[in-house]
Amino acid sequence: MATRSEHDSLGELAVPADALWGIHTERALANFPLSGRPVHRGLVHAFGEVKLACCQVNRELGHLEPALAEALALACRELAAGQLDRHIVVDALQGGAGTSTNMNVNEVLANRALQLLGRPLGDYAACDPLDHVNRHQSTNDTYPTALRVAALRGLKALEQAVIAAQEGFQALEKRFAQVVKVGRTECQDAVLTTLGRSFGACADVLARDRWRVYKCEERLRVVNLGGTAIGTGAGAPRQFIFRATDQLRANTGLPLARSENLVDATANQDAIAEVSGILKALATTLVKICGDLRWMSSGPDAGLGEIRLPALQAGSSIMPGKVNPVIPEAVAQAAMQAIADDAAITLALTHGSLELHPFMPLVADRLLSSIDLLTAACNLLATRCLGGIEADLARCAAQVRGTTAAATAVAGRIGYHAAAEAAAAARANRRSLADELAARGLMTAAEFEAAIAPEAVTRLGS
Repeated sequence: MATRSEHDSLGELAVPADALWGIHTERALANFPLSGRPVHRGLVHAFGEVKLACCQVNRELGHLEPALAEALALACRELAAGQLDRHIVVDALQGGAGTSTNMNVNEVLANRALQLLGRPLGDYAACDPLDHVNRHQSTNDTYPTALRVAALRGLKALEQAVIAAQEGFQALEKRFAQVVKVGRTECQDAVLTTLGRSFGACADVLARDRWRVYKCEERLRVVNLGGTAIGTGAGAPRQFIFRATDQLRANTGLPLARSENLVDATANQDAIAEVSGILKALATTLVKICGDLRWMSSGPDAGLGEIRLPALQAGSSIMPGKVNPVIPEAVAQAAMQAIADDAAITLALTHGSLELHPFMPLVADRLLSSIDLLTAACNLLATRCLGGIEADLARCAAQVRGTTAAATAVAGRIGYHAAAEAAAAARANRRSLADELAARGLMTAAEFEAAIAPEAVTRLGS
C-alpha cells in the first residue's frame, strides 16, 4: 500500500497515501482497538459545525487567509453534512478526553481543504491541522461543545418521538373509555377501572417525560467554546472567545450561550449527568408501560387477555400459532440499555479530575446512543404497536363479573363485611357475584350492573 510519511513530537509514521487523516489518527488507530464502533456520527457532524464557526471567526479577525478560510469552511460544511464520515475512523472509546477525535477531525478537514486548494495531501505548510484548523481551540472546549450541539439535535427528535407515543395512548384512552376492566395491585384483582383510564395514565406519564426532555435544552445550551484548555482562554484572542459561540448559534439555529464561567463549564459536567437522568426516567417509563402491555395481552387463552396486540410475526419455532408481544419486548430492551448507559455516564462523570473530565468519549458515546435508542423505541411503539391494539370486550366483561374487584365496587353500598361474605360464598358456590348478591337480597341485578358501569367506576370518589 502506498504511504506518505508524517511526523509529530513522537517521531515519524507512515500514513496511507490517499488517507485524509494523518499521523495523530494513525497512532489512535493503533492505540485504541476497543469497541469496534466509530465515533457517533452526530458528534462528528456537530464537530463540523463547531470547526466552521471557529474558522469563520478566525477569518473575520484576520487569523486565516481568505482563500484558505474559504476552502476550510467548505470542508467543515462537508463534515457537518456527513460527506466525510468515512474518514473519521478513530474508535468511539479512547484515552485523552477526546483528543483523538478532535485530531482526526482536524486532520481530515486540513487534508480536504488541501484537496480543494489543489495541494497534495499532507502539505501542512499550506493548511495545518493544528495551526490552522484548530487555531484558538482545544479538545477541551470543542469536544464538549460539539457533544452539546449533537445532543440538542438528538433531543429534538426524541421529543417528537415521545409525543407520538403519548398521542398514541391518548387515542387509546378515547377509544376504550367505556370498556370496564379489572384494575390490579400487586398482580391481584383490586378495583374496577376502564381500559381508557389505564391508557390515559400511560399518556400522562409520557407527557411528563416529554416535558422533561424539552427542558433538557436549558441544561445543555451553555457551552465552553473559547475556553481552550481549562477555561481560561489561554492562546485565544479575547474577541475570538466572545464571538465563537455567537457564530455557532447563528449557524446552527440552536439557543447556545457562552458560559459566564468557562473554567466551571470545562471542569464540571453536571448538566450532562442531569440530562442522562432524565433519559433514564423516560426509559423506566417505557419499561413499565411495555411490561403492562405484555401482561394485559397475556394468553391469549390462559392469561389476562384484556387486549390484543398487533400480530407481527410467528412467535415460536416449535409452538404452532404462538404470537409474541415483540414490540413491547424490543422497546423494553432499548430502554433497559438506556438505563445501563446512564450508569456508565454517571460512573464516567464521577471520575472527572481537577480542571477536566478525561472520560468524555464514554460519556458522549453513551449519551448520544441513548438518545438514538429511546427515539427509535418511542417511534417503534407508536407506529408498530399502539395503533393496532384491540380490546377483548368479552374477556374484560367476564373478568369484571368475577368476585374480588366487583365486590369492591359494591362494598360502598352494602358494606365491606357483607361484600366479603358474598364474594367468598360466590366462589364456594361457583356462581357469579351478581347472583349471590341477589340471592342474599343485598342487591338486584340492575343495581349490580349500575355499580359496575363505566360511569360508576370512573367517577371520582363514591
